[in-house]
Amino acid sequence: MSLVTPPPHRPNAAVMVTGGILTALVAIVFARLAYGVILPPMREDLALSYRQAGNLGTVTALGYLLFVLVGGVAAGRWGARRAVALGLFILTLAFTGLALASDYRLIIALMGLLGLGTAFCFAPMVSLLATWYPDKRGLVIGCMSAGVGAGLFATGLLVPWLSAAFGEHGWRLAWGLFGATAALTVVLVLVAVRDPQPVAVDDPQRPAPADKWRIYRHPRVITMATVYGVIGMVYIIQSIFMVSYVVEAGHGDDVAGWLLAMSGLLSVASGPLWGLLSDIWGRGNALALAIAVVSVAMGLPLLSQSLLTFFLHFLLMGCAMNGAFTMIQAASTDQVAPRFIPIAFSYVTVFFAGGQFLGPAIAGWLIEFSGGFHLAVGFTCASLLVALLLALRIRAFPRTPAVA
Repeated sequence: MSLVTPPPHRPNAAVMVTGGILTALVAIVFARLAYGVILPPMREDLALSYRQAGNLGTVTALGYLLFVLVGGVAAGRWGARRAVALGLFILTLAFTGLALASDYRLIIALMGLLGLGTAFCFAPMVSLLATWYPDKRGLVIGCMSAGVGAGLFATGLLVPWLSAAFGEHGWRLAWGLFGATAALTVVLVLVAVRDPQPVAVDDPQRPAPADKWRIYRHPRVITMATVYGVIGMVYIIQSIFMVSYVVEAGHGDDVAGWLLAMSGLLSVASGPLWGLLSDIWGRGNALALAIAVVSVAMGLPLLSQSLLTFFLHFLLMGCAMNGAFTMIQAASTDQVAPRFIPIAFSYVTVFFAGGQFLGPAIAGWLIEFSGGFHLAVGFTCASLLVALLLALRIRAFPRTPAVA
């Protein structure tokens, strides 16, 4: 089967993509990115330092890093649908615990569960969509990423409203609502999502152990993985600390929430549009452009901390960051034959998880060390320049798979 040949008897795309959108909403927004919005009231209520807050984000990323390959193995053995449902169930338990917990050690454990649950559900769902719809890979993965934008928009409005309406307990209600949404998504995935026909043990299409090492060592796959790791690191730093940067600059929680909501609303459309653009124009071209826009966005707060500067930052991030995610996810699956997609995507996701593991700890330490956010933001800009140089190399990659 060629890279762009649709599998026979495909399920309804709208149903599968809806499952992907909700999975991305719960696993990426609620379990990872919403922490940056919840952090200010949560930190104040629990009297946490910025270093402790960064450590909580690091624990979540560590759980993701340690179990992302395990999640891929589970998806291969049990089926991606069951792995996704298990991950969402774990997230439901973690959200419920965070809504009730006050002890810092217990919260650390629950944040680790968020990483574990995300490892079991996000990568298998992306692999499912890429396998079922290879001819529209950029578009369907971009539509899935629209769930991230919609979630950021809703979270940016919801969390400040809950804090205003319910005071110091508003952040707890936010975690509780996340848990209820995750529980509903578990049911939807079990009912609506379908696995491809499993490959028999003796089938010649089944990947051999040696094939995995061909993928792991291939320079093109490693390049993709490195870019994915940098993007993941920058994204989590921006998500956790940029809202606090806006608040510390004197613009208020409500303003920060509205800026995040605007960014999320823009990214609802930007993911599918960038994905469609990459299907037509090429992954490398679109990826390089998106990373360039993100680099400009991250550099703006270094010039000024005015409201206009932060507005432009969140505007550009909303227009381009989801596009960068969509294209590196789609491009990584382009590098291998269809039967290798779960292996390749789980592998590059390890780099993504590694970036998200290191990002909060590095940024938190830089903020504490410098007494401000400038050094941490400058670090993200330098990292993005490395990713941009690698993206320019990706533009020259052949269209044929690296491991066929």
